Formats: sequence, structure tokens, C-alpha cells
Amino acid sequence: MKRFTSLEQVIDRQAHRLLDALPERGIYGSLVEFLVFGLKQAWACLFGGLMLALIIGTHLVYPQDALLTRYDFLFLSALAIQLVMVFGRLETWDEAKVILIFHIVGTVMEIFKTFAGSWIYPEENLFRIGGVPLFSGFMYAAVGSYLARVSRLFDMRYTHYPRHWHTLLLAAAIYVNFFAHHFVWDIRWLLFTATAALYWRCFVHYRVFRHTHKMPLLLGFGLVALFIWFAENLGTVSKAWLYPTQLDGWTMVSPAKLGAWYLLMIISFVLVTIVHRPRPPADQPGNPRIS
Repeated sequence: MKRFTSLEQVIDRQAHRLLDALPERGIYGSLVEFLVFGLKQAWACLFGGLMLALIIGTHLVYPQDALLTRYDFLFLSALAIQLVMVFGRLETWDEAKVILIFHIVGTVMEIFKTFAGSWIYPEENLFRIGGVPLFSGFMYAAVGSYLARVSRLFDMRYTHYPRHWHTLLLAAAIYVNFFAHHFVWDIRWLLFTATAALYWRCFVHYRVFRHTHKMPLLLGFGLVALFIWFAENLGTVSKAWLYPTQLDGWTMVSPAKLGAWYLLMIISFVLVTIVHRPRPPADQPGNPRIS
């Protein structure tokens, strides 16, 4: 699989030029490495960042009496962005497949959750299934887009990765619990325990520019979940959707939602591994745990 699209190669090429122009490397080299890390992270977030910008922007300036409702504008805009990214070769076809999977999985959960009253979409629109506007599926797709792109951009490799079928079972149990806890006992604490037991030894190795770094995969899940929670607060303050506690005025999304997003990250990551199977570091080709 090609690691970079033609446009993404510009980041590394310009970083090399900057590094060659420096009188000495030392701390400057570290700063260049950090700069490349930030640029690649921002590029990986492109789809999600554009979606969030549209949600905030339409809340601020979109006319209420427009013939095309705000939610329908968001849906058509997200669809247009996706087409431009694929056919403009800003995104690979494998990443587009991941986004489609996320859209389907997310929309199914949205339909159930809105029916159960977990949250609502307060505005009317045409492109919807039940109480769920179709743009909502793209918010889940944004998570999938980020994970697929960041895995490729940073050439992520894994040590002590659990067996693939174990992760599939865990992801399936988490997904079922998102529905089942409305009717039976919520087993999320058992799922947290299972997640820790499965991934506690696993490290992700990622190449930024000149150097390869590593971090515990569980920590990576937590950091991404935290940023999604920040984005969710921006989404609700923009009234793209609302929780019952926010109907009489906006309040911060409960930090307890971080747990739900953490578990969603497990599902998201496992779905991405269906398309991009985890690989060991190049110097450990025989890692038997990745199977």
C-alpha cells in the first residue's frame, strides 16, 4: 500500500528542505519533527475538521428560512467533500471503504439511540431516516477517516497486538452493549476490563518524519476519545444535536461520556483493522500475535 498520496508527500519534502537549511540540527531537528507531527495530524483530521467547521459555521450564519434546511446542507456538503477527497486523490479507496462502513454502523446506532431518547436532532429536514438526519452518519465516518489516514501517514506498527478474532469479539460485544444496556444490565465495566486485558501489552510504533516513536495503544485510544469529546461539546453548543439535559439551555457534555467514546474508539479501531490489518515493526517480521 502506498504510504502517501502525491499531496501528502509535500509535507515530508518541505520538512527535508527546512532541515537542510538549518545551521545545526539538535533542538531544531526536534522542532521540525514536532511540526511535521502536527501537520500530519491536521491532515489526518481533514474530513472531521471540515465537518466540524460546517456544523459551527451553519449554526452561526445559515439562514433559518432557506429552502434547503441546515441538516440537508450538511449532508450534501459532507457527501461533496467525500467525493472531492476520493476523486481528487486526497484519500485512498481503502479509506473510502472504511468511511462507508462507519457511516452504516453509525447510522444504525443513531436510529436506535434517538428512538430510545438518548439524544435528539431538533431541526427538521428531508434527508433522514426516522428521527436521524443522514449527515449524522458522516460524524462517525469522520472518526473512521481519521483512524485510517493516521495509520497510513504514520506507518503505524504494533507489538504484542492481540489476535484479530479476539478484537472482533470485543468490538461486537461493545456494539451490542450500546443497544442492550437500555433493556438489561450495562456491562461496560466488564468491557473496560476486557479491553485492558486484551491491549495492555500492546504498543503502537509510529514514524513521524525521521524518527519512530512508540506509545501504549490504550493511551492512544484515550487521547482520541478526549478530542472527540471536545468536538462533541462544540457540536452540541452548535445545536447539531442535543442531549435531554441541554433542551432548556446548553450545558457541557458530561465527562462520563468519555467512557462511551473510549469504547467507541475500540469499535472504530477494530473496524479499521479489517481494511488495514495491523503489522509488526519492520525489524520484527515474525511477531506471532498479529494474526
